[in-house]
Amino acid sequence: MSSEFIIGLAGQALFTTLKASAPMLGMGLIVGLIVSIFQATTQIQEQTLAFVPKIVAVFLAVLIFGPWILNVLVDFTSNLLGNLANYIG
Repeated sequence: MSSEFIIGLAGQALFTTLKASAPMLGMGLIVGLIVSIFQATTQIQEQTLAFVPKIVAVFLAVLIFGPWILNVLVDFTSNLLGNLANYIG
């Protein structure tokens, strides 16, 4: 195995991780922005108001995008294990 191969494989793993976590991070970001704008306009500085909606949004993102995330991870894993002989030899 060459160093270029290892770097390429690590890049694919990192890209897969980013692709799988993007829906949860995006939903949390959008809901956090909406809640912070609401808090700034109403001057309500309650900590649970900022925390609970983000948890609910991330949970809903997992429920909605869960099958897609599973497909992304299974595709990466099957590609990795399917080409294992090529990687070693």
